[in-house]
Amino acid sequence: MPLRCLIIDDSDHFKEAARLLLESDGIAVVGTASTTSEALRRCYELRPDLVLVDIDLGEESGFDVVVRLCEETGDHNHRPRIILISTYDEQDFAEMIATSPALAFLSKPRLSGRAISEIIGKANAG
Repeated sequence: MPLRCLIIDDSDHFKEAARLLLESDGIAVVGTASTTSEALRRCYELRPDLVLVDIDLGEESGFDVVVRLCEETGDHNHRPRIILISTYDEQDFAEMIATSPALAFLSKPRLSGRAISEIIGKANAG
């Protein structure tokens, strides 16, 4: 069964490009969101296995979205895996990424099903 993914990003263009890329790599994109409230609602409705959260959501912070998702999406066993994404360099946010409850950071240019599988594989092994 493919991973079920929710993409949270304020760029409609990126969400559509990411959907096409991930679905061609065998990941089912079950929905998208642009804001914290929409992300929480979609997460409850769709129960994704994986949530990709852009660090920069315009007026909102992806880091805040990750915290809210972790606090409000049920117990640890049913919480989706969360990966932060951005066009910015990881080093620009290294400290915030390190203290975030997200599983990892993945730059948008490196986004692929394979990169996501590697991150999840490392998390499962560790």
